[in-house]
Amino acid sequence: MLSLMQLPQVLTIHQVPKVFHEDSIISGYRHPHSSATDCILSLFQLTNETLNIWTHFLPTWYFLWKLLTVVLIQSAWQDAFTWPLLVLLVSCCVYPLASSCAHTFSTMSARARHICFFFDYGALSFYSLGSAIVYHAYVFPDRWVNSWFHQYYIPIAVLNTIISTILSCYSRLGLPFLQCNHDTVKRFPECQSPKFSKGLRVVAFAYPYLFDSIPLFYRVFLCVGDGCTDNDANILHYYHICLALLTGFLFATHLPERLAPGSFDYIGHSHQLFHVCSILGTHFQVKAMEQDMVLRRSWLTLNSIPITFTNSVGPALLCVVISFTVIIIFSLPLLSAPACTDKKHKTSPKKASERL
Repeated sequence: MLSLMQLPQVLTIHQVPKVFHEDSIISGYRHPHSSATDCILSLFQLTNETLNIWTHFLPTWYFLWKLLTVVLIQSAWQDAFTWPLLVLLVSCCVYPLASSCAHTFSTMSARARHICFFFDYGALSFYSLGSAIVYHAYVFPDRWVNSWFHQYYIPIAVLNTIISTILSCYSRLGLPFLQCNHDTVKRFPECQSPKFSKGLRVVAFAYPYLFDSIPLFYRVFLCVGDGCTDNDANILHYYHICLALLTGFLFATHLPERLAPGSFDYIGHSHQLFHVCSILGTHFQVKAMEQDMVLRRSWLTLNSIPITFTNSVGPALLCVVISFTVIIIFSLPLLSAPACTDKKHKTSPKKASERL
C-alpha cells in the first residue's frame, strides 16, 4: 500500500526556515507547509521526527490499558483512596499523546508548530501535577505526614503547574499581544534567542519536578531511622529517579548529535532517547505508586490526610481549565495575526541557506 502512495519529500536544514531547525540535526526534515495528510503519511517514512512520534504514540495505549484496568477491574471511581492513581494514569495518557500529535502536525506551518507545542507543554505540566497529587497521597514518608508541608503541598504544586505552562509557552514567542504582533515580532521569536528560550524551557519543566520530588528524595536518600517508610517500592523509586534525571540531561544537552552533527538525524538523537527514557521512567513511577498504595493503605488511612475531591481530582480539573486558558491566550495572537508567524518566519530555502 505504501508503495502506491507518494510519500512527502524529505528536506535538509538548508531548505527549511530557521524556526523549524533542530540543534545539530542536518537532514530528515519534512516540508514546512505540509498538509495534514502529508503529516500522517510521514508517520510511515523515515524522517527525523518519525521515532519521536512513535516512541510516545505507542506507550499512550499502554497507559490507557493501565487506566482502564484500574477503572474497570478495580472499580477505582468508587474508592476515593485510588483517585490520585487515576489522576496520574490520566496524565500518563495525555502527555505522550499530546507529544506525538505535536510532533506529527508541527510542520503544517510555523503557526501550527507553536500552537502544537503549547499543548505539548500544557500536557507535561499536567503530568507534573498528576505526580504531585499521587506523591501527596502515597509517597510522603511517615514522619512528614500531616506536617505543614504536607498540608500545603498540593496548592503549591498547582501554582507551579500554572507557572510552568506560562513559562514554557513564553519561551517560544514571548508575551502574547505584546512581543508577538505585527510590529515587534522580531523582538522575541524563539529563533532569535534559542539559548535563552531553551534554558527557560528547561527551568519551566525542571523546577516543578524538583519541588514535587522533595518528599520522594527525602524518603529514599536522606531519611534515616523510624518513620522513613522503607518498603519494596523504594527500588522502583530509584529506577524512576535515575531515568528522570537522564531524561532531563538528554533534553538539556542535545547529546549525542551535538558531538557528530548529521550522524543521528534519523535514529539515536537526543529527543528520541529523551522520549524513551521518559516513558520508562513513567512506567516505573506508576509501578512504584501501585505498590505504595497497596503496602501503605492501612497506615495512611488511619494517620494521613483523607483523600478527597479537593486534594485529588479537583486540583487536576482546575489546572486543566487554567492551562487550557493560558494556551488559548498565547495562541490567539498567532491565530489573529498571521504575520506573527507565517509571514515573518516563512523563508525561502535560499535565504535560509544564506543565513546558516
